[in-house]
Amino acid sequence: MAKSKMKDDYKNQIKDFQPKPPYFLNCLKAFLIGGFICMVGQGIQNFYIEVFNFSEKDAGNPTAATLILLSAILTGLGIYDKLGQFAGAGSAVPITGFANSMTSAAMEHRSEGIVLGVATNMFKLAGSVIVFGVVAAYVVGIIRYLYGLAF
Repeated sequence: MAKSKMKDDYKNQIKDFQPKPPYFLNCLKAFLIGGFICMVGQGIQNFYIEVFNFSEKDAGNPTAATLILLSAILTGLGIYDKLGQFAGAGSAVPITGFANSMTSAAMEHRSEGIVLGVATNMFKLAGSVIVFGVVAAYVVGIIRYLYGLAF
């Protein structure tokens, strides 16, 4: 118990000397960079609609795939990590942030080989997302199927 009290006393003593985080500036940077990523995505979607005559619905998947590809390339070049340090959550929340995480994990362990290094470590991160996504899609599909039988 004495150790906990000493720890609390120390935290209170150093509180005045710690710099205050610039919350407003951090929020502004996240908003601007996240908005910029979304604006690029909208531009890509408009490109697919205009050039390839996709419908708005059909242009969604190639747009997401293009954003993932761009994020992976920028991660490989070291640009997306710098963007992430600057923007914080603004670059982590969109689909590009997930692609960045997967690519970073793959690049970090590439010296261990393609299967045991890249694939294994890349899917450690994505495994839970993929599993829960597949399970959720299965459950929703079953519910929809049963609903269709009932009506």
